[in-house]
Amino acid sequence: MSKVTKVVLVVLILILAISGVAYIANININNEVEALSKYGSRGDEVRKIQEKLKRWGYYNGSVDGIYGSKTVEAVKSFQRKNGLTVDGIAGSQTLAAMGITSSSSSSGSSSSRSSDANLLARAIYGEARGEVYVGQVAVGAVILNRVKSSSFPNTIAGVIYQNGAFDAVSDGQINMSPDSTAQKAAQDALNGWDPSYGAIYYFNPNTATNKWIWSRPVTVTIGKHRFCK
Repeated sequence: MSKVTKVVLVVLILILAISGVAYIANININNEVEALSKYGSRGDEVRKIQEKLKRWGYYNGSVDGIYGSKTVEAVKSFQRKNGLTVDGIAGSQTLAAMGITSSSSSSGSSSSRSSDANLLARAIYGEARGEVYVGQVAVGAVILNRVKSSSFPNTIAGVIYQNGAFDAVSDGQINMSPDSTAQKAAQDALNGWDPSYGAIYYFNPNTATNKWIWSRPVTVTIGKHRFCK
């Protein structure tokens, strides 16, 4: 084999090696881009993000599947409210918080959130099954509003199991398995949807025996429940 031939072969091998590295790098870059939605992204995932954020009041643009500046700002608002990194990018944690994906990473915080969601769903099921969907979300929101209030325990479990707070705990219905509707309502409440308009109480005027509850200012009536502060 001549020296020229050897040189040509070496050059070809180098070219192929460099091309292979570039191809692998390109695959990794593409995978990273496909693993999240951000400014400029398009598709069904973006549409799901917009639909949820619009329903929860974060987004007022059109649901067009295009990740534009309005979607970025809506995602930032959602992230800010839910204690996530505020970067306007719908990465795995943000998507999981929206209930769009179930991430197996960050198992500690994810399992804690899952436990809270399950307990909240059981409370909603015990207290409000049979109510319209918005009313079930509102019951979940009341529980979360109590968590935020200095007048109540600062955990979901603390609020739900506070002595005498909920009939579902007193009569044991809290131990029933929630249906898919209650589970979805719990997730929507956790994600920031509050149809109760900040209420920390609710009652059924047809069955309420506590006179004090009637004195509370009503925020909204949904189904059989009146929500109040």
